[in-house]
Amino acid sequence: MKLLLDTHAFLWWDSNDAHLPEALRAAIASPQNEIFVSAVTVWEIAIKRSSGKLTFGRGVAKAIANHGFSALPITVAEAEWAGELPQYHRDPFDRLLVAQAQLGGMVLVTVDEQILRYQVPHL
Repeated sequence: MKLLLDTHAFLWWDSNDAHLPEALRAAIASPQNEIFVSAVTVWEIAIKRSSGKLTFGRGVAKAIANHGFSALPITVAEAEWAGELPQYHRDPFDRLLVAQAQLGGMVLVTVDEQILRYQVPHL
């Protein structure tokens, strides 16, 4: 299964944070699943880090690689799709993750209840 981590899931996995539910942790750890982290997650972390809202002590791209995850670029089609989604969720980062999961046939790993209003497979 192709899993796309939302930003919280990635951060919680990276820091071994107990906020990541065990079922999600098991899915990410399973060698049967391919794990993706979007460029939008890297962008969100960089913005929050530069504004002082988040501490992430190393390069995000390096962390993705160290975990054996695949980096997922953003396409023009995904950006357009995200812009056309219903306004259930106003966060542009999350809307782009939904679009990437929908268009890429991925399962979104999230605990964000607002994201779950979209027709997107999720864990």
